[in-house]
Amino acid sequence: MVRSSAPSRERIVAGAADMISRRGLSATSIRDLAKHAKAPLGSTYHYFPEGKRQLVTEAVRYAGGAVSRMLRAELDAGPVAGVRAFLGLWRGIVVESDFRAGCPVLAVSVEEPPLDEASPALAAAAEAFEGWERLLAGSLGEHGVARDRAEGLAALIVASVEGATAMCRAKRSARPLDQVAQQLEALIVGAIDRTA
Repeated sequence: MVRSSAPSRERIVAGAADMISRRGLSATSIRDLAKHAKAPLGSTYHYFPEGKRQLVTEAVRYAGGAVSRMLRAELDAGPVAGVRAFLGLWRGIVVESDFRAGCPVLAVSVEEPPLDEASPALAAAAEAFEGWERLLAGSLGEHGVARDRAEGLAALIVASVEGATAMCRAKRSARPLDQVAQQLEALIVGAIDRTA
């Protein structure tokens, strides 16, 4: 995820997303994030004067946007192909990291935000999930699935994939994602066939 040839700011954001996907939010300091991105701490504060809060929010937006771009491209071939690619992305991440990495959007979502402030990172996570759902629901709708059904299936897909990704890390096995892939594909095909 971290590319040394990328511009310094982008490298820091990508590195933060990668580290959060591995260690979560609370267990990651801004110093850790800078070190992981191979960036000087001073540069990190230069680009992110609000500190960790700003960097984490941008890392979530970065991860959400990267997944959205991939999903949008793959959904051109239809909802089944898009969901296969969505599941394949997370399967690749968990397996290639030896079950150490998951989804940084989920990692930020499950940690308790400070009680006395709104969490921009949590808002960015909600936006990412909603964006993925909109893309999936739109593709299902284009293939004849009624709007309410398409929106429900899209939420089920995102929730299932995120949950299965977490289960893969816990079980140190890709089996949960493989099982979810099979079930989701059957649901999507069934929903599309009903409209034919």
